[in-house]
Amino acid sequence: MKIRESGMPEEKYWESFFNPQYIFSKLKFDDAISDAIELGSGYGTFTIPAAKIIKGNLYALDIEREMISSLKRKVKLEKLSNIIIKQIDFAKEGTGLKEDSIDYAMLFNILHAEDPLALLKEAYRVLRNGAKVGIIHWIYSSSTPRGPSLDIRPKPEQCIAWIEQGGFTIDSEVIQLPPYHYGIIGIKTN
Repeated sequence: MKIRESGMPEEKYWESFFNPQYIFSKLKFDDAISDAIELGSGYGTFTIPAAKIIKGNLYALDIEREMISSLKRKVKLEKLSNIIIKQIDFAKEGTGLKEDSIDYAMLFNILHAEDPLALLKEAYRVLRNGAKVGIIHWIYSSSTPRGPSLDIRPKPEQCIAWIEQGGFTIDSEVIQLPPYHYGIIGIKTN
């Protein structure tokens, strides 16, 4: 099941919206992390820099064949051996990863999915106790140059409710990621 309104713009345009290092610093994504997962890796905007930070493997999942092919080329070019790329419909089938096996889950610009709670529950399932889920999404404003339509774009309060319903404890207040995004961190606590 493709995430609704998930068509990607041209890569350079897409990447102009993000400063991955800044976002990682705000979302507590650092070199203490062993293994991580990214649900919806897209062009690899976050995949490549994340893999250079962590100690273990980064599982990059996406449903789009074109995105997977592009990411594979970049990984080869960067000579990174710790990225495991998987084309999968994780919204429908799950990630296929073992329970309690991951230290950080990235759900970036994806909670406008038809069933965001299912994505969060799968993240919860694969995360170890004490591990984090990092969420970023487009601010709720028609002034953004991109992003899902406002009728399906989640507000921070909605994301917080979903994160808590998914079993997580909120670790931070809403983090402003100017100019167009916000972030939230949840922690898996049993």
